[in-house]
Amino acid sequence: MKELIEIQSKLKAPKNQRNNFGKYNYRSAEDILEAVKPLLKEQSCILTIEDDIVPIGERYYIKATATLYNEKGSMAQVHAFAREAETKAGMDVSQITGATSSYARKYALNGLFAIDDNKDTDTPEYQQAAAPYLSAVKGAKTVAELMTIWNKFPNLQTDKTFKEVFSLRKQEIENGQH
Repeated sequence: MKELIEIQSKLKAPKNQRNNFGKYNYRSAEDILEAVKPLLKEQSCILTIEDDIVPIGERYYIKATATLYNEKGSMAQVHAFAREAETKAGMDVSQITGATSSYARKYALNGLFAIDDNKDTDTPEYQQAAAPYLSAVKGAKTVAELMTIWNKFPNLQTDKTFKEVFSLRKQEIENGQH
């Protein structure tokens, strides 16, 4: 879909929001939507976002679906999942669902518009945050154990470093290099 290529190449959605507690900048789904609206008009496209609640095991996930339609009716679609927290200080259950929806929508939009939301892997903050996950991957003894780790961290499945460490460890296990 040529319109999507144009939108992806022109879209600028900087991280203008600030989390002072965590000391990091971020972009919200609303920031992405505001940045993409003029490009949608320019390309004569329509964007829709839908949420579904999906039970997986004993937990509930919000499945957000971002769909882009062009004038000819062609479409591109991306899904993203976010798990509802059982409780969150200062939030009632509807607020938890709303926050989870916003999170899932943001990642569906990131996927559709090729927005890289990963931290710079060279920063000390990234290294500190990623250390437990990378350590778990490096410590896996079987492919099944490795897949359990992969499935446990869906938000890291697009992270370049995580994928590289995962792939390398998988090859080592398959080649008998424990």
